Amino acid sequence: MFVTRKSLSRRTILRGLGATLALPLLDAMVPALTAVAQTAAKPAKRFGAVFVPMGERPSHWTPATTGVNFELSPILQPLEPFRDSTIVVSNVDRPLQGTHAVSSATWLTGSAPKRTEAEDFYNGTSLDQMIAQHVGGDTVFPSLEIGTEDLTGYVGACDVGYSCAYMNTISWKSPTTPMPLETNPRVVFERMFGRPGSVEQRIARMKQNRSILDSVRGDVASLERGLGSRDRVRLDQYLEHVREIEARIQRAEKQARTEVNVPTAPIGIPDSWEEHASVMFDLMAVAFEADLTRVFSFMLNREASQLVFPELGFNEPWHHVSHHGNEPEKLAMLVKLNTWQIGVFGKFLQRLQATPDGEGNLLDHSVTLWGSGMSDSNAHSPLDVPYLMVGNAAGAFQGNRHIVAPKGTQLANVMLTVAQRFGVEINSFGVSTGAFEL
Repeated sequence: MFVTRKSLSRRTILRGLGATLALPLLDAMVPALTAVAQTAAKPAKRFGAVFVPMGERPSHWTPATTGVNFELSPILQPLEPFRDSTIVVSNVDRPLQGTHAVSSATWLTGSAPKRTEAEDFYNGTSLDQMIAQHVGGDTVFPSLEIGTEDLTGYVGACDVGYSCAYMNTISWKSPTTPMPLETNPRVVFERMFGRPGSVEQRIARMKQNRSILDSVRGDVASLERGLGSRDRVRLDQYLEHVREIEARIQRAEKQARTEVNVPTAPIGIPDSWEEHASVMFDLMAVAFEADLTRVFSFMLNREASQLVFPELGFNEPWHHVSHHGNEPEKLAMLVKLNTWQIGVFGKFLQRLQATPDGEGNLLDHSVTLWGSGMSDSNAHSPLDVPYLMVGNAAGAFQGNRHIVAPKGTQLANVMLTVAQRFGVEINSFGVSTGAFEL
């Protein structure tokens, strides 16, 4: 038997004019006759956390049945294709009664933030940052923090008794170090693939209307000559994904530049929230695929968001509608919005499921949390907050289950278990009272 396949480094990158492009996992990165468990094909666990403000409608969120093969609720129907990877946990509570700042500050930290309107804020280290410290050391970015609403202008007190720092992010590197979010997909793209510079420089490059892939075309051609047929197909698909995202960002920039009035949003941010969120999700999928990062947090929107969603007939500010007063029309609008957002999330999950990764796919080897720091938005309720997770994290979790926790269980208990399944050696997390059986 002759073995001629050469091993390609997992850290191979393509270099071009102001660009560096990481590659997905290819067969050529697995040395011939080497045990998979000792090579680049050994599954790397990925982690994502997606925060939704102002809760989910409890009556349409909570599944009617429990256990295995549970009945998906109306809001969760878009997750049917991913049922085998989905776990819903009900009856878990967040710390503290409070309003919007407490909701966003506690969700991923499991901690009770210090009550202050000044700069002496103090919270807990968030789950994403704990996991990043454990699994992110081998990647370009230990973690990525993204959002869709620009929070940089909010300082001082954004909620009665609480600093804006608690509403501006869900990610905390330490109790005194909140992680800033990036909302501009163009900036995220350039962080991932190069081409740094000022806004003016980016606009000048945009006028040239050339992809960064053009500058690495020679390296791609040379690389392809040494790859097998399956690797060539995978590489072509990956490069097409990158090009597609860049094209969408360029279209958004072109649209922004044709506005008669000076745009209020930075260059590169689409006018449509759905397109904005989708591009951000696609960027995180590519970041997972290229192993640029293994951890991300996504603040889908800011607490007390004033966004409207005309495509849904949702023409009143979200925050106003969230205080529904049990008005049927407002309740129906919230259910429609919640279901639509889960559908956008589902497209991200579909992308992960369709992306090969070693012996499986990215959905097999990742887990993404989805949830909020309140249940009934009308009362800012901290009880029975919505929580689900999708993905198996390389066998760490078994899906297709709805688990109802004992009354009084802290969400922090669930987060503690997730941290432990990622190898983080801790026995407590925030206000947790012990690990939760998932």
